[in-house]
Amino acid sequence: MSWSSDLLSIEGPWVVDSSAKTNPSFGCIPVDRSLSELLNCGVILIDKPPGPSSHQLAAWARSLLGIKRIGHGGTLDPFATGLLTLLCGRSTKITAELLRKQKSYVAVIRFKEHMADAELSDLVESLSGQIYNVPPKESAVKVQVRSRNIHESKIIDSDEGGRLHLLSIDCDAGTYVRTLVRDLGLIAGNKCELLELHRSRSGSMFDSMACTMQQLTDAVFLWREHDDSRGLAKIISPIETILDDIPELVIKDGAVAAMSHGAPLARPGVVSIPRGLAAGSRVLVSSLKGEAVALAEISVDSDSIPTIKSGQVATATTVIMQPGDYPQTWTKEQD
Repeated sequence: MSWSSDLLSIEGPWVVDSSAKTNPSFGCIPVDRSLSELLNCGVILIDKPPGPSSHQLAAWARSLLGIKRIGHGGTLDPFATGLLTLLCGRSTKITAELLRKQKSYVAVIRFKEHMADAELSDLVESLSGQIYNVPPKESAVKVQVRSRNIHESKIIDSDEGGRLHLLSIDCDAGTYVRTLVRDLGLIAGNKCELLELHRSRSGSMFDSMACTMQQLTDAVFLWREHDDSRGLAKIISPIETILDDIPELVIKDGAVAAMSHGAPLARPGVVSIPRGLAAGSRVLVSSLKGEAVALAEISVDSDSIPTIKSGQVATATTVIMQPGDYPQTWTKEQD
């Protein structure tokens, strides 16, 4: 499924039904979820050390926590460090969404010969924009030419007489920094190698928000051996944490039940929606309590929704909420 990124404008949301209320007997505010609920649909941000692969870390976490499903969003090579997002249980359903988020990296690179600061800065900045990026031979993915955008690249520190440099890169998902560094050397006529690579950001998540595997291990020990789950509950975040950069469509309780079963959203179920979204735009469908219900595409321009009374306005592409959390109360008459 390809998302439309057409935005007419971004302003405050249209509040279609200001009288809508939520029943406190069903669902809950994301930050109030129990540990078992977080294990069923939560997110763990890990500060990956060098050495193990992303798959190994996910397997270790799965074994530690004793749950069946843990995936990761965005592979880091074994030698790389930094932010690795682990998805627990039902949160693995949004892996594709996580993979498309922009990334930021810090890389230590070394040229064979000295590079003047001004020359190198100009060269690095010239790589911003659209580039053709080929996965390196060390990558596990199929080798094919890819088009990616480098949003910003700059040298932030240098040493060893102009041979060793610290490079900062903001880029599209799926950009291979090793290939980018190789290309720097080819353009400069001065062989360049990647010594260290650290992922500092993925979407709205930063490495400062992550825990180490040792901290996760200690939190699990306290939970299992001393019945103290407070530390682990702080480490596992609600799934909504990594979806906060998507436009939010808020719906009524009855519509929550219907959409959690995969039904399309009808106009009477809408509470609010951002202005200026074109038909086909992706949205995060949320309950009045802020719970993620589904990722969806809107069927009509959001600015037209306040003016219509009936009909389908959005279709779920990925259902996140467990069916049954809210009672089915939506009727055909309300459609």
